[in-house]
Amino acid sequence: MTGQLVGKRAFITGSLSGIGLGIATKFAQEGASLVLHGLGDQKVIDSAVSAVKSAGASRVEAFVTDLRDSNATEKLVADILKSGDVDILVNNAGIQHTAPISEMPRDKWNDIIAVNLSSYFDTMRLVLPHMKARGHGRVINISSVHGLVASVAKAPYVAAKHGVVGLTKVAALEYASVGDRSNGGLTINAICPGWVETTLIEPQIQARVDKHHGDRAAGVADLLSEKQPSLRMSATSDIGELALWLCHNAAHNITGAAIPIDGGWSAQ
Repeated sequence: MTGQLVGKRAFITGSLSGIGLGIATKFAQEGASLVLHGLGDQKVIDSAVSAVKSAGASRVEAFVTDLRDSNATEKLVADILKSGDVDILVNNAGIQHTAPISEMPRDKWNDIIAVNLSSYFDTMRLVLPHMKARGHGRVINISSVHGLVASVAKAPYVAAKHGVVGLTKVAALEYASVGDRSNGGLTINAICPGWVETTLIEPQIQARVDKHHGDRAAGVADLLSEKQPSLRMSATSDIGELALWLCHNAAHNITGAAIPIDGGWSAQ
């Protein structure tokens, strides 16, 4: 721990588990004050809060909000800003449903676009003016390798994740001149993970495990062999390390980037 984020307040959507909690834990290790968010019962919330406190977070707040509702998202951000500035915004909330386009329920399309794209727009449009006024800040949008390439049966997810990359680029251009090298400026970037060990992909893993008669290692290897040349999943902490690096002042000129962490998937 170097204390890189001491005095910084980070708001991370979808941070009660998975990639979001991995990022929150890494930020906590560097002394950040954290605003967690997600959907979960009190046990889930308490577990996440305990994890980041144990990791070293200077302060922890937690909010439960359904980001499909833009009015609820606006209230969430307003409540967060009432109690202090947001130095780092990480948009990570995401949901998934797989089906061919002809069989994709319209309500699933609407929900995935709302959570995986529109909520990112809502938090950014509300937080970025405050960052601009202070002359510095970081926005890190968790897109996906599916923001760079496509896969079948994931139309709303792929559309949303491509949208996140486009949104990131536009925002980066609009705020590129804010701040300077000494304070790190105001940067907006996207991280594009491939396969990461989270509950979101567990159904896809389990389908392969079943195919291999209960052999989990064989099921995971089968899944990775189709897309990820490294044949290694990323850990949530790997995504956290990259997000932390983007928060360095030395990253002041990295903005509008869509950075893959996908074991070579998008290089094919």
